Amino acid sequence: MSSQALITAGRELCAAVDGLRFSPPVTHVLNPLDYAWAPHEQYLRRFGEGHKRVVFLGMNPGPFGMVQVGVPFGEVNAVRNWMRIDTPVGQPKTPNPSRPVEGFACQRSEVSGQRLWALFAERYPRADDFFADHFVLNYCPLAFFDKARNVTPDKLPKGETAPLYAACDAHLRACVDALAPQWLIGIGKFAENQARLAIGQSSPEVRIGTILHPSPASPIANRGWAPQAAAQLAALGIW
Repeated sequence: MSSQALITAGRELCAAVDGLRFSPPVTHVLNPLDYAWAPHEQYLRRFGEGHKRVVFLGMNPGPFGMVQVGVPFGEVNAVRNWMRIDTPVGQPKTPNPSRPVEGFACQRSEVSGQRLWALFAERYPRADDFFADHFVLNYCPLAFFDKARNVTPDKLPKGETAPLYAACDAHLRACVDALAPQWLIGIGKFAENQARLAIGQSSPEVRIGTILHPSPASPIANRGWAPQAAAQLAALGIW
């Protein structure tokens, strides 16, 4: 059962990264695989069964997405209304007062997730149809903050990312083994690069590509992200 393999891999990743420590400017580290495990496990169990033709790979949790509801790119409305996942979320061991975890009560929208899941939902009105041969993962499960400011993993010192990336690489390889995708698509260049480093040699049969990251911090993404991403997938022969 690939979903059970994903659940096992997720628990192992959670344990592997939970004890890591990070230096300033990082003030808080949130691990949604810990406090938001219930919706995350539901996501894996419901949609992670069977082999997938395409696996999309994000960077790490966003403050109003996976940080809140435990699902990659987890824009609350998409998770609740399209995926039909809505389950209680706990609290981090060390909460960040500047970025409180409100779970499914969060009123802020994760723009990257809103864009990503809206594109998929437009093409596949039923979530089950999308997940029949697609899946979405994050490379890194941790969210890093300098108080309220989001700190992405690529901004961390190399000495601190080495053990983090080793755990993330092992998790990604386990997920690829379970899902046996034809394509691994990095959502943004960071995820694509990490995918190539993690599985490029261990699973040469998996083709690796990329689509534009939907972040509102990207001026290009703000000029019609969905048609650009759909065109990239079409050019790869995926859609």
